[in-house]
Amino acid sequence: MKIGFLFPGQGSQAVGMGKDLYENYEEARVVYDKVEEITGMPIKKLSFEGPEEELNKTQNTQVAILTQSLAILAILKKYNIQAKMSAGLSLGEYTALIEDGIFDFEEGVKLVQKRGEIMQNLTPQGNWKMAAILGLNEEKVQEACNQVQGFAVPANFNTIGQIVISGEEEAVTKAGEIAKELGAKKVSILNTAGPFHTEKLNECSKVLKEEISKTKINTKDAKVVKNIDGKLYKQADDIAQILADHIMNPVRFTYDLQTMYDNGIDIFIEIGPGKTLSGFVKRMNFERPVQMKNINNVETLEQVIKEVVGNE
Repeated sequence: MKIGFLFPGQGSQAVGMGKDLYENYEEARVVYDKVEEITGMPIKKLSFEGPEEELNKTQNTQVAILTQSLAILAILKKYNIQAKMSAGLSLGEYTALIEDGIFDFEEGVKLVQKRGEIMQNLTPQGNWKMAAILGLNEEKVQEACNQVQGFAVPANFNTIGQIVISGEEEAVTKAGEIAKELGAKKVSILNTAGPFHTEKLNECSKVLKEEISKTKINTKDAKVVKNIDGKLYKQADDIAQILADHIMNPVRFTYDLQTMYDNGIDIFIEIGPGKTLSGFVKRMNFERPVQMKNINNVETLEQVIKEVVGNE
């Protein structure tokens, strides 16, 4: 049994997230209280009560999602449930790096807070959208983007048959319509607020690199798979440059999942709000059977603990 952890990114948030974990587990309470102390943010109120408009602000969303994932990890640690390898979608890569000890808890939380603020405040003004296109290959999605006036580009290669495009609202909407004409099964607008993973975040990337360069990094060979190329972090990697490039380049999550599978991962556990990443694993159609589990509340947590600990 080889476990792989998956950590969600922005767009998976929902008001109420983490509330039952906080109420039922001391380990979760410690994490939430510690994050509030480190950041000075009312992360419990934002996560548990909202309002949704505030939770959906990038500077709040990123810390809220990170905190729930870290709270779940703290509980899993108590039961000695650990991963052989991990990956996160965009923001989720930071959760994976904290979990693996590349960033210390406090340093990692501060960095994610800074990242959220940078992306909130330095993303260029405009009406931006991201949309998930289901059922088209890379060439067809690129063709749809090429046919529109304005800025729309592929940004997230999430899984086989699901690619997210990012850019100007009008261009993304039009590209989605063209994608349907080209055979897309579905086009879904995402709950995000910027042209993430595109060249439009060039300024954010520069400032983020400066922040990461001030952060203590525990260099080592890691068990974390990079979004940018689907390869494991190595001790020699320039992590500040990789993570700076990360926010203005496409996410290659399909590569991440393939790398984990190729390394023998047979149980994928999604840790954090939502269950989007579990769906990505399913769509990969791996030859060898794999199990998919997600933990986003007390019920799913206790089910996973029961199943994993019981099978050891």
